[in-house]
Amino acid sequence: MVVPSVLKALTRSFTVAVVASLAALGLSGVADAATTDYVALGDSYSSGVGAGSYLDSSSCKRSANAYPELYANASGASLSFQACSGAKTSDVLNNQVGALNSGTDLVSISIGGNDAGFSSVMQDCILGGDSGCQTAVTNAENYVATTLPGLLDKVYSTIRAKAPNARVVVLGYPHFYKIGGSCIVGLSDTSRSYINGGADALDTVIKKEATNAGFTFADVRPAFTGHEICSGSSWLHSLTYPVDESYHPTATGQSSGYYATFRSVL
Repeated sequence: MVVPSVLKALTRSFTVAVVASLAALGLSGVADAATTDYVALGDSYSSGVGAGSYLDSSSCKRSANAYPELYANASGASLSFQACSGAKTSDVLNNQVGALNSGTDLVSISIGGNDAGFSSVMQDCILGGDSGCQTAVTNAENYVATTLPGLLDKVYSTIRAKAPNARVVVLGYPHFYKIGGSCIVGLSDTSRSYINGGADALDTVIKKEATNAGFTFADVRPAFTGHEICSGSSWLHSLTYPVDESYHPTATGQSSGYYATFRSVL
C-alpha cells in the first residue's frame, strides 16, 4: 500500500516532468501560468500620441498601437496603462505611480522631454531661425544637465519603493531628423542638428540616472536610424494636424521603433 506522502511526491514529480516537457515543446504559456503584472508609465511617447486608434476620449491619447498595448497583446501580460500625453515627472508622481505595488512584475517609462520643454523648443526652432533654435536647445540642455537629474531620481526611487520586485525599463527619445535628407522646405539642417543634439543630451542624462537606479535603459535611436523625418521613410510625424501629434512616432514608429526596442532588452 502506497502511503499518502509517497503519492504526493509521485504526483509532484509527474507534474514537474509534464511542465518541463511542455516547456521543451515551446508551450511556454502552459509552463508559465503566472500572468505578468505590467504597468506602463510616462508621457506621450509611451501613451502612443501620433499612433492613432486611441482607446478613449481622454486627453492622455492612449493608443492601441502604443508599445505597451503591443507588448501586452503579444505576451498576455496584464497591463495597467497609465502613460499620458503631456506628462512631466510631477504627473508621474501625482497621477501614475499609484498603480504600482509589490506584485508589479514589469514597469516601462519614458519621461523627461516635457520637463525639458520639448514643445517650446520645437516652436522656437520653427519660428526663431537657427539663432533662436540654438538658444532654445542650449537652454533646454542646461535644464537637462542641472535640474532634470534630481527630478528623474525622485521618480525612479519612488518606482522602486512602490514596486520593489519589478523589472523597470526606461525608454529614451529618438533623433528627429536625418541630416542631409530629403526635406526641401522647413528647418535648416543646422537647426535640425541642434534638435538632434538636444535629444542626445536628454538621452544621456536619462540613461545615467536609470542606470544609477538599477533600471534598464532602452535606447530607441538605433531603431529609428534611417527612419527620421527627412529620411524618406519616416516613423515620426513632422508638423501635422492635430498639432499635438507633431514630432511623435507613427504607428510604425511605435511597433518597429519603441516596441521592438522594448522587447529587445527584456
